[in-house]
Amino acid sequence: MSEKLKREFIELLERDREFRYTVAGYLGLSEVLKRLDKLEEGQIRLWEEVRQLRVDYNRLVKYVRAGFGDLSRALRVTFEDHSASFLEVLLEEMGYPEAKVGRKVLVHDGEAVEINLFCEDPLVVGEATVSVGSVEEAEREVDKLLKRVEIVEKKYGKRPVLVVLSVARTAPGVSERLEDLAKKHGIKLVLGKEIEEAIAL
Repeated sequence: MSEKLKREFIELLERDREFRYTVAGYLGLSEVLKRLDKLEEGQIRLWEEVRQLRVDYNRLVKYVRAGFGDLSRALRVTFEDHSASFLEVLLEEMGYPEAKVGRKVLVHDGEAVEINLFCEDPLVVGEATVSVGSVEEAEREVDKLLKRVEIVEKKYGKRPVLVVLSVARTAPGVSERLEDLAKKHGIKLVLGKEIEEAIAL
């Protein structure tokens, strides 16, 4: 067989599937090639399904994350509201029956600072948080509250009559550290159980 004929034969094998099967049939490979082609088609379909699964999975992850975000915000708002109600009862017992506790946004150094437990008369500054999971987080929460107290003191020219940190739940061992920090800085620490008991009454 000449070189030219060989090249033409190989090109036909590469280009023409029917010709390839015919030659393969003569060589006894026709069935094997058909099965390999089917396997390749199945593999392509499988990868398409895998890609679709990945798209669906990513969509599900986004949905779940958004759901947890919404739930977290809802829990935080609910706990803040319960904490505000608890403080109003506490202030009434202290002789301030008309006191109203809510959120307040102050501008400090050009930035908005949110205080989620605030009363102007009498002056009360507080923070409510759903969870404190570590000693380090406890220290950060207290530092955040103290910075807000500082901002309020500058704005109103006096110290708050009450500084409050309200925490729904803590990890084991964390409440003791919170109690130490609260005592050191003159903060009233209110734990979730105390609020639940007060609301239940």
